[in-house]
Amino acid sequence: MEELSGWQYFMEIVTKPDNIPIVGMLILVLFFTWVGLRQAMKNDKLTDEGREDEIADTMWK
Repeated sequence: MEELSGWQYFMEIVTKPDNIPIVGMLILVLFFTWVGLRQAMKNDKLTDEGREDEIADTMWK
């Protein structure tokens, strides 16, 4: 029997049925963290430009 490489061993663990929901949840957490940080950067830019009143308008778009 051939010894598995690190990547093959990792993929074997990740693709087990019990771990698939955890991997999906990790992907969702990373995605929504990115969305939140992107929106925060846009709001910071508006605040720096002195346009705080436009923040609520851009959040509803």
